[in-house]
Amino acid sequence: MGEVTNQGLQQDGFDLTQFYAVFFEEAGENLANMEALLLEIDVGQASDEELNAVFRVAHSIKGGAATFGFSDVTTLTHELETLLDRVRRHELSLTSEMVDVLLEAGDVVRAQLARHQGSTDQVPETGDLIRRIKLLASGATLGATAAPSATARGSAAAGTPAPALPEGTRRLAVRIGPLQDGAVADSLAELFRDIPSLGAIEPTDGGKLDAQGFRSFAVTTQSPDAELIELFSFHVAREQIRIEAPAPATPAAPQSAEDAAGFGFFVDPATLPAARPAVAAAPVAEVAPPTPAGPKTAERRGGGDDRRVANLDSNTLRVSVERVDQLINMVGELVITQAMLTQQVKDLDPAQFRSLLSGVTDLERNTRHLQEAVMSIRMIPMSFVFNRFPRLIRDLAAKLDKKIELKMVGEATELDKGLIEKIIDPLTHLVRNSADHGLETSEKRLAAGKPETGTITLSAAHQGGSILIEVRDDGQGLRRDRILDKARERGLAVRDDMTDPEVWALIWEAGFSTADTVSDVSGRGVGMDVVRRNIAALGGTVDLESTEGKGTRVCVRLPLTLAIMDGMSIGVGEETYILPLASVIESFQVEPGMIQTVGSNGRVVQVRDEYMPVLSLADEFGVPRLAAEDASKAGPQILVIIEADGKRLAAIVDELLGQHQVVVKNLESNYRRVRDISGATILGDGRVALIIDVSSLVKRSRH
Repeated sequence: MGEVTNQGLQQDGFDLTQFYAVFFEEAGENLANMEALLLEIDVGQASDEELNAVFRVAHSIKGGAATFGFSDVTTLTHELETLLDRVRRHELSLTSEMVDVLLEAGDVVRAQLARHQGSTDQVPETGDLIRRIKLLASGATLGATAAPSATARGSAAAGTPAPALPEGTRRLAVRIGPLQDGAVADSLAELFRDIPSLGAIEPTDGGKLDAQGFRSFAVTTQSPDAELIELFSFHVAREQIRIEAPAPATPAAPQSAEDAAGFGFFVDPATLPAARPAVAAAPVAEVAPPTPAGPKTAERRGGGDDRRVANLDSNTLRVSVERVDQLINMVGELVITQAMLTQQVKDLDPAQFRSLLSGVTDLERNTRHLQEAVMSIRMIPMSFVFNRFPRLIRDLAAKLDKKIELKMVGEATELDKGLIEKIIDPLTHLVRNSADHGLETSEKRLAAGKPETGTITLSAAHQGGSILIEVRDDGQGLRRDRILDKARERGLAVRDDMTDPEVWALIWEAGFSTADTVSDVSGRGVGMDVVRRNIAALGGTVDLESTEGKGTRVCVRLPLTLAIMDGMSIGVGEETYILPLASVIESFQVEPGMIQTVGSNGRVVQVRDEYMPVLSLADEFGVPRLAAEDASKAGPQILVIIEADGKRLAAIVDELLGQHQVVVKNLESNYRRVRDISGATILGDGRVALIIDVSSLVKRSRH
C-alpha cells in the first residue's frame, strides 16, 4: 500500500485495515450497481428512485473511502455526489453527457480502488474528469467554452445544492483559531462531505490564516450553533470556535476579513453540553470523524437510512472462498464415510438391525441434503458475467458508430465460481468480435433489408452434464472467400472444396484475422486462438456456425465439474467405473442382432430413429474379460446410452451396480493424466474407481 492508503488507519489504537476486504468488495458491488442503473436509466424520464439509488452508491463509496483515508477516491466521489445531489433534487436535468461522465468516473474509481488494493501501481489522472463534473454540476454543458462563475464553482466544490436557500437555512461566518497549520480546513470539509444534510462549508480569505492565527469560513446550514460546535470539537478545541450571529438575509458569505466585521461573536462553552476532549486535526485529515453525532444528525433530517456507510446487508454473510472450499472438502469426506457405513450394513438382517439400518438411511438422506446445500454456496448465476456486457456494448456502439441491441437469456443459470471467473475473458472477446466483425453499420443493414439496429444475444442454459453458453449475432456472417484468401496469404494449406466447418475452423488459428485495419477494438489476430485454448483448459469445447448474410453463432460448452456429483457405478470385467449421472440417458440389455457392423471394425446400434456408434469399455480401457462361469452369472451385456456436447454413444458394460454420490478426486495431481478419465473416487468398500470423461469418450468414438 502507498502512503495515501495508510493514512489515518489507526484510530485510538483501533486498526481499520481488518475491514479492507469488506470495503473493497462492497465498493465493487456498488460500482457494478451504479453502472447497471446508469445503463438502464431513461435520461428523459428518470425516476426519483433511480436517481436516489445512484446517489447512494456514490455516497457510500465516498464515506468508506474517507474512513480508510483513501483521499483520491474521496475527492472524486464527493464531486460525483455533488452533481448527483443536484440532479436528484431536480435542480438539474439528467443528460446523456452526465451519464457518460458518470460511467467514466466509475471506471476511474474502480482503478483507484485497484491501486489501493495493490493490484496496480498506476495512478489514474482525475484532474480533467473532476473539472468536467464540476462544470456539469454548475449547470453548464461540456461543450460550453465559458468557465463557470465563481458562485457556481463554489457551489459545486462545497456541495451547495442551489443559490436559492431552502426554508430554515442560515448563512454563518465562523472563525477558528489560533491555529498552527491548515489541516483543520480539510477535516471540516470532510465532515460536511460525510454528512451532506449538514450543509456546506467554504474557506474565505483564500483559506489563509490571519495575523492572529485565525481561519475564516462561510457556512450554509440548518443546524443550530450548539450542534455545529459539538461536531467541530472533534477537530479543534471548543474554545477555539467563534460563530457569527445568524444572518438569514445575507445573500452570500463574507469573502474577506473586512466583510466579516461581525466576527467575534463568542459562543460561551458553558452554555453548551459537556465538553468532549479535543481531537488533534492532523492525524485524521482524511478520515471521517468517528462520532455518533453525524449519523444522528442525518437521521433527524430524514436521511439516516441513505447515509450509513458500508452497511452490510443483514440477509447476507461474506465468507472467503477458502473457507467454502474447506467446508466442501469436509462434506466430501463425510459422503465417503457415509458410503462406507452403507456398504457395511447392507447385508445385515433388517428385522434384527432395524434401528441401525433406519439410522443409516437417515444419514444418507441428510448427507445428500447437506451436500446439495454446501455445493450451492459456490454456484454463481451467469448474470455475474452477463451484467458487464451492457456497458461494453454501449461503448463499442459509440466507438464503431453502430446501433447495437444486447439481449441476455438465462442469466439465472448457475455455474461454479471457479469456472465463472475464467470464462469472462473468452466471452468478452467473442462479444467484441460480434460487435466489430459481425454486425454491419446501420446503412449497410438497411440496404440489406435488415433493421438498422443489430442484435447480439447472450444465452446460458444447462444441457445434460454441461452448461451451454452462446454468443449469437444477426450480422453479415463469415465469408468463405475472404477467410480462404487470408489463409492463403498466411501460407496455410487450404482447398476450395473445404466444407464450411473446415473453413470456419481457420479463424481459430493463432494470428488469424480478417480485419483490413488494426484498431483498438480488434484486427491484430490475437484472441480467437486464446479463446479456444482457455476454454479447452477448463475442459470445455467451442463450436462455431455461420451463414453469410444471416449471422454467426459461437457455442461454448463447459462441464459442471463439482467436487461431489451423482454418479452411476458400472461393472466392466472385474473393475468398477463411474459414469456422471447427468450424462446417462438410458440403458437396456443387448439383444442378438441389435448391434450392426459398419466397415471393417465399426459398430452401430439403432435406438428408435437414431444410429449411434457402439464402444466396448472393456476394449477401450483394456480390462480383462470375465471368466466363463463369472460371465454366465453376470448375465447379458448392457448398453448404456451416454451423451456429451449434444452427441450420443452406446457403451457396452457388464453390469449396472447402482447410483450414488461420489467425491471427485483429481487424478492428474495425484497420479497422471489418463485418456478418457476425468478423475477418481473412493467407493464404500475403500476401493478406488475411475470416473469416465464422457465428453472425451464420445468425441473420439464418433471420429
